[in-house]
Amino acid sequence: MTVFTFQKATKAQARARVAFAGPSGSGKTYTSLRTARALGQRIAVIDTERGSASKYADEFDFDTLAMNTFDPRDLVKALAAAGAAGYDVAVVDSLSHFWSGTGGMLEQVDHAARRSGGGNSFAGWKEARPMERAMVDALLAYPGHVIVTMRTKTEYVVEEDSRGRKVPRKVGLKPEQRDGIEYEFDIVGDLDLENTLVVAKSRCKVLAKAVIQLPDEESFGGVVRAWLEDGAAPAFDALAVREEVLAPGLSRDELYSVYQRVEAAGQLGAPVVDDNGDPTTLGELIKAKGNAAKLAAVSSGGEAA
Repeated sequence: MTVFTFQKATKAQARARVAFAGPSGSGKTYTSLRTARALGQRIAVIDTERGSASKYADEFDFDTLAMNTFDPRDLVKALAAAGAAGYDVAVVDSLSHFWSGTGGMLEQVDHAARRSGGGNSFAGWKEARPMERAMVDALLAYPGHVIVTMRTKTEYVVEEDSRGRKVPRKVGLKPEQRDGIEYEFDIVGDLDLENTLVVAKSRCKVLAKAVIQLPDEESFGGVVRAWLEDGAAPAFDALAVREEVLAPGLSRDELYSVYQRVEAAGQLGAPVVDDNGDPTTLGELIKAKGNAAKLAAVSSGGEAA
């Protein structure tokens, strides 16, 4: 029988999960880099925008990984590599490509539907959805701060200016991502073409419904950092658990105990690398080590197959 045990709630020092949405030219990349610099020293940029972030390399110190195809599983691998390298902040610029770009979710669904026969989109989503869930889990479980940008579809509206003239203005609509993606982040901000940030969602009270012109390291990033640091030390460290799992001599039962602890912490999807340096998740790493321990026990006659 499952036992449900409640514990005292505490505010631990967390890592940022921030999303910036806006049309092209609204300053998403630049704002992400300014925020990243406020949050940490070592910054990794996963660049899907054909090197757009690198245009700011004279102003910001960061490392970049260029991606040209956007299978959600590849983002998990990229995050695992960034985590293993110890980057304080991972910037995904932009997350929209992993939805609608080459190899992204929509293309994965289309391919899966064709494989099912008859182009059944329901079957396509059933096959592809776990890829997206694994990607989101990796974003949330990254052992540092995560900032993503999302493109918004745009349209023009006609407004009246101060002289009474009718002038067109470009506005952003919903992000190019699945509905509800904003619920996965602590803070979601919409940027317009005047580089004004409107905080649409925030778990940080100070930033709730804030409107910030030209958000920088102090007006936005520093506020986020102060909010995150106001709490107890984090109770879970994915990289420390990885080292624990890779220690020689752990039995299958001991690894199962670790798996249960990681599962309870909601960190099975944490992106890590295995002992060969290949990207994986913490949950899959523990399973692989558990299977290896079982085989070793069977071969030595210590456990029945």
